Amino acid sequence: MPLAVYILGLSVFALGTSEFMLSGLLPPIADDMDVSIPQAGLLISAFAIGMVVGAPLLAAGTLRMPRRTTLIALISVFGLGQVAGALAPTYEVLFVSRVVSAFACAGFWAVGAAVAIAMVPKTSRARAMAVMIGGLSIANVLGVPAGAFLGTHLGWRSAFWAVGAASAIALVGVATLIPRIPLPERKPELRRELLIYRDRQVWLAIAITALAAGGVFCAFSYLAPLLTDVAGLDEGWVPTVLALFGVGALIGTVIGGRVADAHLFGVLLSGVVASTVFLAALALLASSAVAVVVLSLLLGFSAFFTAPALNARMFNVAAAAPILAGATATSAFNLGNTGGPWLGGTVIDAGLGFASTAWAGAAMTVVAAGLVTLAMRHQRAGRTRVIAKGPESQEIQGAQTATAESSRL
Repeated sequence: MPLAVYILGLSVFALGTSEFMLSGLLPPIADDMDVSIPQAGLLISAFAIGMVVGAPLLAAGTLRMPRRTTLIALISVFGLGQVAGALAPTYEVLFVSRVVSAFACAGFWAVGAAVAIAMVPKTSRARAMAVMIGGLSIANVLGVPAGAFLGTHLGWRSAFWAVGAASAIALVGVATLIPRIPLPERKPELRRELLIYRDRQVWLAIAITALAAGGVFCAFSYLAPLLTDVAGLDEGWVPTVLALFGVGALIGTVIGGRVADAHLFGVLLSGVVASTVFLAALALLASSAVAVVVLSLLLGFSAFFTAPALNARMFNVAAAAPILAGATATSAFNLGNTGGPWLGGTVIDAGLGFASTAWAGAAMTVVAAGLVTLAMRHQRAGRTRVIAKGPESQEIQGAQTATAESSRL
């Protein structure tokens, strides 16, 4: 695996810490900003919305820009967004800073994923994505619990300052260690890349990714109040349980990345079904502290076990447009990260309690499992539609045929 892929994974550590650390900071942010916990939870959705919108916009806007220059610019804006969040005087300013940071984060993910995929063989795509997602997993193991620890002892703003410092370190790594990635001889054309959205398999991949991610984060986003108000654990346990989720995520990423290149649909289906089972168990056993702690670890494993396969699947079905494929995968994950916390907040506001977020998440993953089965049947039957006509059609179809080999059962 090229060194640059690992540098991207290290950069994702800073991005992932910022994206998920609010799960352990909702109570202090809600108190400081004088808002409810569901309102504070909307900050998670705000970041996810920025990711959903920002990924395709920035992918399209930077299509012909040098890759390394684009990555440097995006990680710089992201770091400044963290500083703005740390200094935010009101909830509204904090909300805007999250959206701006998310735009930069989304662009970095989309471009970084395309760079990682471009540097490895087609049979190693899931492994390359596993390295990048590994940065996200380590963020959950170290960064998110550290953010919760800082929030508890030094105030929630200190967590934003820490991520800003991590972003500065990532900037140095990207600027000095990411090689110059030449643009293709044939200049990318946005109109041509947009043709991928005429393929039903692309839309199935989007829906599966959004529902699988959203189901888990519907519950995970409100894990801190679930631990303290329902399971009866002390607030000091929150960083530890978040770290356990991250440990599960890291293990799941490593195993899923190694298996998915050969058994992509097997990883997708087993991982989504496992998430469904764990979410249902969490809803049923929410009052048991031991059960919640164990299930947090298992949910981290199942969610990130599928993540490399979900990313690789998107690059397989959208092989003709690698930049937009990365952007689309990023947007799909964050559609789930938007819808999940929103749905969780809705059921809490309805008076159903924090444990109900797990039931809502399980409903999302059940639908995701059904769509995986549908996509698998289309793949087996060879009914993937040709997304353009004429000579371009042959080129796209050839790319899809070649990459489809890596998504066999």
